[in-house]
Amino acid sequence: MAVGVNKKVSAASARAHTRKANQNGSFQLPPGVLKKLLVLSFVGILAWAYQAIQPPPPKIPGTPGGPPITAPRIKLRDGRNLAYKEEGVPKESAKYKIVSVHGFDSCRHDSIATLMSPELVKELGLYVVSFDRPGYGESDPNPKRTVKSMATDIEELADQLGLGSKFYVVGYSMGGEVIWSVLKYIPHRLLGATLISPVANYWWTGFPANLFKEAYNEQLLNDQWALRVAHYLPWLTYWWNTQKWFSFSSAISHNPDVFSTKDKELVMEPNWQSRNAYAAYIRQQEEFESLHRDMIVGFGTWEFSPLELENPFPNNEGSVHLWHGDDDHLVPVSLERYIAHQLPWIRYHELPGEGHLIPYSVGNADTIIKELLTGKK
Repeated sequence: MAVGVNKKVSAASARAHTRKANQNGSFQLPPGVLKKLLVLSFVGILAWAYQAIQPPPPKIPGTPGGPPITAPRIKLRDGRNLAYKEEGVPKESAKYKIVSVHGFDSCRHDSIATLMSPELVKELGLYVVSFDRPGYGESDPNPKRTVKSMATDIEELADQLGLGSKFYVVGYSMGGEVIWSVLKYIPHRLLGATLISPVANYWWTGFPANLFKEAYNEQLLNDQWALRVAHYLPWLTYWWNTQKWFSFSSAISHNPDVFSTKDKELVMEPNWQSRNAYAAYIRQQEEFESLHRDMIVGFGTWEFSPLELENPFPNNEGSVHLWHGDDDHLVPVSLERYIAHQLPWIRYHELPGEGHLIPYSVGNADTIIKELLTGKK
């Protein structure tokens, strides 16, 4: 009898609670239900976040849905294909053979050969081969790309094209950064090397803390954050450079604020404007395995520091040159000056008034190549 009374009392209390909740205009879920809803919401947010940071798969050339293959390509040992372009005099009669390495958001068409005068090419007997770096243009992406793999790609390219036991390398901007890996891993294959406006990794060991801070703070705030993400949170790089809430990498968004006065003049010149003809080709595989992978590898943690490299030509049988403008807004000149000071075997050339686009100034490409090959300006 008492149990029945208790049940009636409990039911009455529940009805009273419900009436009170309705009267107050609010309703409280039972604790167990509320907990389940919170868990489901959290899982949903995680799922959304995971999808947001995942880059789309690359559109690999020659595959269904991918761009067509129009360039000659070699197959590397790991099965990837590397697209290349040959310019200058025939390889068999060339006096000098050069491998040209393009920069960020560029491709094989951005070869140093396109900026040299035909007269110089003929006079010196120059053969130049350029290639699409992994993920750019028609070269297969390399999800396992490392600092070292770029050097071995160049070595394989040279071997398959029959450039001989030794050759020259020239790299511009991010391609200049690649030349450091060449100097580290295949110095025995080089006759000489040139770095033009080479990108510097702020996290290389050897930079004094005050220099690091000063140079880093010269960057636009959005670029400081883009580099931090690439270095500390590489898995977030795709999302950071595609989200719409904050400004991201200036180099990816083509923000003109990163250009110096001289650079802004040069981008209106024919040498630079001609790049519009193949702008879509550069990113045709999507941006992650080209632009974003460049940032992750280039600004990641390296297994060596260029500031600790040894002279690859101790007997002066070759030379290494570094060219930089003192008004470069993308790569602070203070970093290059310090590198040149630490590596006295580098022949450092600082150009007053020049920005990042050094080779696009009329005559500069000829000067750079003549200095590398003959020691004459």
